Amino acid sequence: MTVDQAAPDTRDVFDALDSLGRWRLRPGVSETVLHNGVHLRGWITSLTLEGGDGLPVLWGRLAEALAADEERSGTARAELVRAAPAGSSLRGALLTLIGQLLDHDLLVERSGGEAGGGAGPWLGAVADRPAAAGAALARSQARVLGADSDSPLARTAARALNRAGLRAEVVEAAELPDGQILLVASGHDGSPGGGQGREAEERAVAVGVRAGLGFVTPVGSVAQARADAEALAGRLHRQRTDRPAPEHPALPVLLASSAAQRLVCAVAGLRDPSAEAGDARLLPGLPTVLIAEQEPSDGLRGEYRSWPGPVLVDADRVRPRADVRTLSEALARIPVLTDRWAGVLDEPDPGVLPQLPAALVHCAVAGGDLVSGGARADLARLEAVCRAAELRLGGGESGPVVVGAGLEHARGRALRRAVDREAADQPDAVSDDGRNPVPWSPETARHPQAAHWWSVLVGRLGVDAEVTVERLGTGGGAGVFSARVVRRQHRTAVGAPPELLGSAVEATVDDAVAFAALSAVVRVQAAADTPHARQLVTPSGAAAMLARSAKVAPWEDSGWTTAWLAEAAGREPGFQESLTGLTRWSPQPWEPSPGADADVHALWSALRQCGFTVLSAGADAPNAHTGPGPCSASGPASHPGSGPGARPTPMEGPR
Repeated sequence: MTVDQAAPDTRDVFDALDSLGRWRLRPGVSETVLHNGVHLRGWITSLTLEGGDGLPVLWGRLAEALAADEERSGTARAELVRAAPAGSSLRGALLTLIGQLLDHDLLVERSGGEAGGGAGPWLGAVADRPAAAGAALARSQARVLGADSDSPLARTAARALNRAGLRAEVVEAAELPDGQILLVASGHDGSPGGGQGREAEERAVAVGVRAGLGFVTPVGSVAQARADAEALAGRLHRQRTDRPAPEHPALPVLLASSAAQRLVCAVAGLRDPSAEAGDARLLPGLPTVLIAEQEPSDGLRGEYRSWPGPVLVDADRVRPRADVRTLSEALARIPVLTDRWAGVLDEPDPGVLPQLPAALVHCAVAGGDLVSGGARADLARLEAVCRAAELRLGGGESGPVVVGAGLEHARGRALRRAVDREAADQPDAVSDDGRNPVPWSPETARHPQAAHWWSVLVGRLGVDAEVTVERLGTGGGAGVFSARVVRRQHRTAVGAPPELLGSAVEATVDDAVAFAALSAVVRVQAAADTPHARQLVTPSGAAAMLARSAKVAPWEDSGWTTAWLAEAAGREPGFQESLTGLTRWSPQPWEPSPGADADVHALWSALRQCGFTVLSAGADAPNAHTGPGPCSASGPASHPGSGPGARPTPMEGPR
């Protein structure tokens, strides 16, 4: 920061420098004097003040006025008041400095008093009101529950709590599993009029360690902490595939002390330690768990991770749904759903798969691998996560659910799939029943995306293919066009069913051809590079809704993927209305039955907490309308081999 003493917008932080007596520098703030300023470092913030040669001297005078010693600081404040009368440039510079210190949380109020106990200096460095935080700890007490009261976990946790000023005792609890402890704090809230105040709600945090891997749950009620611990222990046990060396002696210490810190912060009214990490990967609004593991090099690694716990007991865990609305939001939530330890799905990864001309990613699903493709890797990852979730919720089958990143994305996928299912159920529908052929040829193609993906398919990949396009329905409103790309038949193959390479249903002829050709490119690439994959997912225009807020550069036209998706997003609302009218069906929210597997409930809960939407695929819904042509749910490969006369391919997944 450069201090301009003559700046016209210098902010008056106080009416007079006498008000400076309210504040002092936080304990632990260190300084480095520069030739023209000073650099300050606090608990989690830092500040560089730069100006003229006199700024270090000015800072020294101000630092004396902000000293912890009342007598010393009072004398320094009186001298500053005399040296900096109202309206002077020196006073403006001082007020600017004070304002920056406040903005960077480097000052603390004196009126709050000093926090006592062993945690006093630490509370002074991190708490807004150290004395109040210390008093809250002093009037509370804690219990450390465990099956073995003499375990390293229990002893370390109790010692850490006592050192922080929270009285703790170790209590044997035979019902807790070996390797787990529960830290519970209770006390009085200090409300007036009732002696020490009314009894406050208990707060708890659970710790578990097993085979060189451990966790610390978020702070919550006792029931919530127990539920989180049970779910975490199960997930970590399933994911641990290696056999670590004998447990590192510091691992229980790391976990127990971290749990004690979380509980102390909750009782004292401080931010959770995970908020101090500044990790952009943590999803706002979700609690965090600490996962610590013993590395092969005999070191320890601990990280906070977002935790969409499957059991929501506490009221603050049950938040109003916040749908994903942009592609960046959806991509930020994928690592939460696919976290190695705390997630519910496998992480989609490009690995060694080709990224040109189309991008491919793969992940593990029940029964084999899933391969997803798209114009970009981020779009392919999104489709892979949605499809993997559908397979898990549907018990490995294609229905009965559709998953999307938000309601609009899920509706687009579900409605496209409904048209696809209707075509598969009625392969012999006649062409005059709401189906109108539309001419399209690469020679006259005007849209760059349709021309590009067609040229990639037949030119770069050398596939001898042909495309047919039909308009579905005869009503008004936005258009609904179906495009099918099949391998061209030769004389020796006359009578054999055509091989369906790609299909799509979109709002314009060019969009339908572009997505159908892109789907065909993905299928051909996947067949060459992952011939044994169990599931193949290809793209559709449903994801365009998530790209509508993306900024388009001035030079980007529809030949760029971002601009193309933005154009398609503008057509999507009207297109979904037309699909609803065409299918005479509207997707409805879906949730698992009470008797469903625990993994299904956990996945459904995690999806909702991350802003994803789960809809019914409408497998049992009546279909009064007949005649729409074959298309894709998330592209043709969601049901590879569907369509009139299509033959199964190695990519075919379970129906």
